[in-house]
Amino acid sequence: MLKKLLIAAAILVFAQGASAATWDMSCHDVEDNYHTKNARLFAAEVEKLSGGDLKIDVKSNSVLLKRHETKRGVQRGVVPIAEFLISALGNENPLFEVDAVPFIATNFQDAWKLWLASKPYYKKLLEKDGLLMFYSESWPPQGIYTKQAVTDKTQFKGVRFRSYNASVSRVAELLGAIPATIESSEVPQAFATGVVSAMLTSSTTGVNTQAWDYVKYYYDARAFLTKNVILVNKVAYDKLTDRAKKALQEASDAAEKRGWKMAEESMKQDLQTLASHGMQVLPPPPGLKKDLEEIGEIMLKEWLKKAGNDGKALVEAYRKMK
Repeated sequence: MLKKLLIAAAILVFAQGASAATWDMSCHDVEDNYHTKNARLFAAEVEKLSGGDLKIDVKSNSVLLKRHETKRGVQRGVVPIAEFLISALGNENPLFEVDAVPFIATNFQDAWKLWLASKPYYKKLLEKDGLLMFYSESWPPQGIYTKQAVTDKTQFKGVRFRSYNASVSRVAELLGAIPATIESSEVPQAFATGVVSAMLTSSTTGVNTQAWDYVKYYYDARAFLTKNVILVNKVAYDKLTDRAKKALQEASDAAEKRGWKMAEESMKQDLQTLASHGMQVLPPPPGLKKDLEEIGEIMLKEWLKKAGNDGKALVEAYRKMK
């Protein structure tokens, strides 16, 4: 009898050990970025709450996957989990880039409401591709970085303009600039070598890439607030213990609340940091502001046409929340 009990116990221990998992998590941003810091806190909470059933090893600065590789990499199981800029999927479906349409949402409160309105659509689209979506995290509002002072869009004609998704590329085109897709880690070199000389991105990216080394002006346009989301391979998820699945969701809920607060704090600190390094941090001049607002109207019409009935319903749901 004792022998049978020992064998049964050994089988149970083996089964519990076999069910434990270690996941590599791909993060796009540098180690000091609040997205990465939050991912590390998330990973620590998952391990603690799961009792070690799931360990997540966070890899920053795109060392595992570049941004354009991320979704497919998670789908194929290259990594089971990754943080990803959701608007980068705009070429797959325009619904994914609603948060990158200028001036729909220009502050954190509205960006959160837009997230709530868009979340059901994202979840449905991603599940078709074998992906689960966990916490979201906003970027600070997007502004324009330039080497020289500008007053309106005429000064962007022919300028090489850094892009990171289809929406930013369209903004560049409507400004009269030439878009060039550049990873954030490659931004300083791109400016130094003349590949680009202007960009539309957050104050946080400006600080992470030490923008003061290559530009002098930051126009705080607050055009839109893009979001990162956590993607998980469903096959890998299904192999987790129930305790690990519960821990993943609980840690995700906590990370989302924490991450949005971190984004607001980052915006305030980063604007001060840009100014402290000698950059001119300014509101857009009247001419440029007018041009940007007109670009926003054009892009909203274009987006609604592409997104169809789902896009119209999404925007209506969002506006009812305001």
